[in-house]
Amino acid sequence: MLEEVERWLTRRSWSAADHPPASVRGAADGTGVSVVLPALNEAATVGDIVATIRRELMERVPLVDELVVIDSGSTDATAEVARRAGARVVHRDAILPRLPAVPGKGEVLWRSLLVTSGDILCFIDADLKDFSADFVSGIVGPLLARPEVQFVKAMYDRPLGELPGQGGRVTELVARPLLNLHWPLLAGFVQPLGGEYAVRRSLLERLPFPVGYGVELGLLVDALHTVGLDALAQVDVGVRVHRHQDGQALGRMAAAIYRTAQVRLSRGHLVRPSLTQFERGPDGFVPHTYPVDTRERPPMCEIEEYLARRAA
Repeated sequence: MLEEVERWLTRRSWSAADHPPASVRGAADGTGVSVVLPALNEAATVGDIVATIRRELMERVPLVDELVVIDSGSTDATAEVARRAGARVVHRDAILPRLPAVPGKGEVLWRSLLVTSGDILCFIDADLKDFSADFVSGIVGPLLARPEVQFVKAMYDRPLGELPGQGGRVTELVARPLLNLHWPLLAGFVQPLGGEYAVRRSLLERLPFPVGYGVELGLLVDALHTVGLDALAQVDVGVRVHRHQDGQALGRMAAAIYRTAQVRLSRGHLVRPSLTQFERGPDGFVPHTYPVDTRERPPMCEIEEYLARRAA
């Protein structure tokens, strides 16, 4: 590890307990905080997350000003459950309708900038179990307390079933090697692909958003190049328990993440990629080929509707 990264780890790594909600709210000085949950068929978990944030960080301590669930087209009761728990629910397709939405988490996060107003945006995955408000207050805290910090990732243990620390397989097999080899300044991030992070709007609106699974890696790499390592930080929030995907879904995720890295390493010189996976059928292995979505949305500060909204 680079000496610069070792120094960064001591300066820019905290515990959630270092920034308790009451103390950082006092340091906010009018800074608005928006929490965004991208959700697709998460009726089993989204309600508990929303209810916890409302109770702990909007009613008990007024840290969060806005709580929005962006529904990506759920076929279950996600929207109803989230609304009943106290969130404002917006359907992805209702945001910027002149530009048809494409499937993908990054697409939803990008569009969320148009329907939120906070100076700080905090993204939380909607499939978390045993959710703690520390996931929000812990990563928002450094942004409120330290004006030089612009991007904060959560770090945590990720159990896989009964196995502690064995979750995050795409992180360990794909993202961490990529970052260590090509962006060694980011080698100190414990969970570079984690879906829980808080960022100043003034930075987010300047960054392109990969529309799919590559969004977390893309934002992290682009933030490094835009504001530098010392503006980035991470906070230990304990343990993250969520729904795990099967091996083939992880393969598609890994391909999108690898492609996101490729695009940043050599823009404009790559063929359109695909990923072929195999499943055993009655007559042997059957190939299934999936496109690897490499589309990206431009920085939000280039979108006319966003500029008009900010001017108003």
